Formats: sequence, C-alpha cells, structure tokens
Amino acid sequence: MYDKIEIRIRLRSDTMVVIFGGAFNPPTLAHKVICEHIFKSIPVNEFIYLPVSNLYTKRSLLSNYHRLQMLKLMTHNMKNVEVSSMEFDDSDYLGTYQTLLRFQEKYPCDEIAFVIGADNLEKLPKWINARSLLSEFRFIVINRQNIDIDSYIENHPFLHEFYANFIILPHFNMDMSSTTFRTTFDPSYVSKEVYDYIIQNQLYRG
Repeated sequence: MYDKIEIRIRLRSDTMVVIFGGAFNPPTLAHKVICEHIFKSIPVNEFIYLPVSNLYTKRSLLSNYHRLQMLKLMTHNMKNVEVSSMEFDDSDYLGTYQTLLRFQEKYPCDEIAFVIGADNLEKLPKWINARSLLSEFRFIVINRQNIDIDSYIENHPFLHEFYANFIILPHFNMDMSSTTFRTTFDPSYVSKEVYDYIIQNQLYRG
C-alpha cells in the first residue's frame, strides 16, 4: 500500500502518531479526507485532530465547545482517530512546539508528526521555536495550490536543513477551507452530522 507514493521516511520508532491541528471552524469533509489519505499513504498508528483554543489569534473563531462537538460528530465512526482538547486548558497560546512535546510525553514510544498544508511552508520558519520544532518532529505536507513542495523545501535557506523530516503527500485537490463553507453555507462542504449541528445551534448565521 505504502509504495504508491514516494515518501522519504525512516521511522525512529515502530509507530507514528499524527497530529492535525487547525481551527476547524467548522471541520469540513476535506479535513476528514486528509485523515483517510494519510492512513492510506503512511503507516500510522493513531490520528489526532487538535483544534486550537480561542486564545489563538484568528478572528471570528467559534467557541471551543462547538468546534469540539463538531469534530466529535465528524469522527465518531473513524477507526484509530480521536479529538484532543489539549490546548483548550492552556492559559495562553504556547505554540505547536510545546504542544507536540506534550504529545511526545503521552506517546513516548511513538514518532510524532504534524500535518500542514503546503501553503503554510512560507510561514513555518516564523513559528515559535521553529528550529527545535523542525528538528525534533516530522511534518506531513499536504499539497495545496499546486505548489512544488520538493523544490520549495530544497531551495529554502532555512527549511532545506530539515528536508529529511518532511513527508510530502501529493494528489490532494480538495478545498479544505472552512472559510468557503462560512461564505457559501454550502452543505456539501461538511458532513451531514456537522451541518445538522450547525443548523440546530444557529451557527455562522449572524
């Protein structure tokens, strides 16, 4: 199964736990398909959705409670998938590095990988503790906006140092932007359970 795509991966342990962080405002079907795509492409032991806290600087972020409930509805029948509220209990936004350190403590025998879209590569060097983050953890990069990920990383003055820690997954063309749903309110962007929850709780409508 895993030879269908070219991935540079030498696991430091026998198993990998994948963390997918984001606002999930709301969680879309594309967020679900990314998880399925990763399971088909890489030997993963567990996949964890990690919604960011309201302390994160994004504006118009729905409450922690509603985003958590929608993620639970979306993932309720997905095997080896869970939703973590770890960042909800923090008194301040600590950044991805501190969060992944805590996951590493929780899963000491597993390798930890973090999912990002290719459009976030430009911002990655400016993340809190970027050098430690990139040297200690793996990054699974989902192609978006037809970016040549390999070339971008190889030619970047900072990212190329950590080239071996990137796992690149091509062949993903879905729009995973929650903004598109909030703008169009098109139910085809989210699962039925999530859409029904949004309607029942009158979310994103004023």
